[in-house]
Amino acid sequence: MLKALARPASTRAPGGGLGDLLGPDALLVGGRSIQLPGAVCSSFAITGYPREVGAGWLEPLLTYPGHLDVSLHIEPVPPLVAAQRLRRQLARLESSSRSDARAGRLADFAAEAAADDAVELSAALARGHGRLFKVGLYLTVHAPNPGALEAEVQQVRALAASLLLDSHPTSFRALQGWVTGLPLGIDPIRLRRTFDTSALAAGFPFASPDLNAPAGQQPVLYGVNIASSGVVLWDRFAQDNYNSVTIARSGAGKSYFTKLELLRLLYQQVQVAVVDPEDEYRRLAEAVGGTRLALGAAEVCFNPFDLPTGQGDNALVRRALFCQTLVTTMIGEPLTPEARAILDRAIMAAYASKGITADPDTWDRPAPLLKDLVAQLEAADGSDGHDLAERLTPFTTGSYRNLFAGPTTTRAEGHLVVFSLRDLPEEVKPVGVLLALDAIWRCVANPHDRRKRLVVVDEAWLLMKQFEGARFLYRLAKSARKHWTGLAVVTQDAEDLLSTDLGKAVVSNSATQVLLRQSAQAIKAVAAAFDLSDGEKAFLLAAEKGEGLLCGGRAGDRAAFFAEASSFEHELVTTNPAELAALAHEGDPL
Repeated sequence: MLKALARPASTRAPGGGLGDLLGPDALLVGGRSIQLPGAVCSSFAITGYPREVGAGWLEPLLTYPGHLDVSLHIEPVPPLVAAQRLRRQLARLESSSRSDARAGRLADFAAEAAADDAVELSAALARGHGRLFKVGLYLTVHAPNPGALEAEVQQVRALAASLLLDSHPTSFRALQGWVTGLPLGIDPIRLRRTFDTSALAAGFPFASPDLNAPAGQQPVLYGVNIASSGVVLWDRFAQDNYNSVTIARSGAGKSYFTKLELLRLLYQQVQVAVVDPEDEYRRLAEAVGGTRLALGAAEVCFNPFDLPTGQGDNALVRRALFCQTLVTTMIGEPLTPEARAILDRAIMAAYASKGITADPDTWDRPAPLLKDLVAQLEAADGSDGHDLAERLTPFTTGSYRNLFAGPTTTRAEGHLVVFSLRDLPEEVKPVGVLLALDAIWRCVANPHDRRKRLVVVDEAWLLMKQFEGARFLYRLAKSARKHWTGLAVVTQDAEDLLSTDLGKAVVSNSATQVLLRQSAQAIKAVAAAFDLSDGEKAFLLAAEKGEGLLCGGRAGDRAAFFAEASSFEHELVTTNPAELAALAHEGDPL
């Protein structure tokens, strides 16, 4: 049976107004389906349910990857009416059970289970622990053509059957079934089932794989939601704090994802600083016009005595204190009080030799170099000064002199600053890391330049092995929010991070937590630290490259996603050697 329904031209809103938005111009109604302009749909009513349902029992239907409308019609039953109906139902079940017993028939276990349920519902209703509701659940499947609709219908019915839900087509009531699925609050089918409060609450509000946290004013696209057809948008600056931690095994795509977020934050005028141990951010920095400081490379100098501008009247004192910390790191052991006093006098004398005093008007003069400090130590009285000068010789005239041989060649300024540490020898790497972190902290703590900032520490496990690097991470994790700054810690060594007090502090102060593919050896520690379910653990163990789990700082803020990049973004952030070789072969200038 087919029936064509068309809206008269006289009733249509001119110019495609509200009337055209409310529905199609014409419908072709069949026995079990409705032909829409450019599509076809079929509706089903759920007539059978499992005896018990768990939390989120509607989730498999709500996250179906095809076009499926799920409508739930709820009508509360007045408590007095519900109590009367339960008494009558219980009386019928008890009478049926006694009749079977007198006749010698076998017990009806379904009736006994229904009687037990009726007793429990009556008791809960009498104590005010719950209410009864009439619930109608309907499904409307959409497809572009009848052939595709048949395949979709079979898949949806199979999914419903796996949930112990009996679905029946709305035969010869296809129009009523379609209307029932529309957001109009109308249920002409009226195939209802009585639910108690707990069973209904398990399905409403609808369980969803999408995030519950606010997206913020400027969210960043993290990727495509694996469990639904939506996208994962996240704004770290709209959370309780702006820090994040990304943990994944080697090759799982953690640096790829981090660079993708970094690039998209640059679109929003966020200033970014990166500590890059492996020089993986060079292509990105060159493409967006960022500043790259390759510490340890030839002809690259970084003068620790440079005085920052706009840092207050005590900038000289703070710089002198930092130089003491730097010298302590260079010699590899703490200074005695006598040596520290001599070093302090020598630092101030080195500044004075260049005409720099406590007067801020003199701070724009060329700063002294490390060799000027060594000269002042050699001229000092006592053996402590000569000993310090001798131990600093490798950094002035020896093998490690390149970094401190002259004035700073590149200022750590700009919308993106990358400190590349790959060219630093292992013996000098603690010193280079300290210089990079000091430059970042000076920028972050500048009270006269407040803006959104992000500090990315890639391969953080390398930084945590050094005392100054670990102390910097701890301080920034605790206080970054006060400076409108987020700390992004990226590491592949999950067990080392989670087994230390510093690592636990970084994780606990990170409202954004991203977990990509994990190894079987580390999954136990990761699951305990992030309270993962068995399903989440299985997902992380079997995740493909680029797939991960975003865990927000609040309960329920979790979503499985796949990091999606455009072709242009992919060329900038990929570290795949084969792809980089192909780009170089094509003459990519980057």
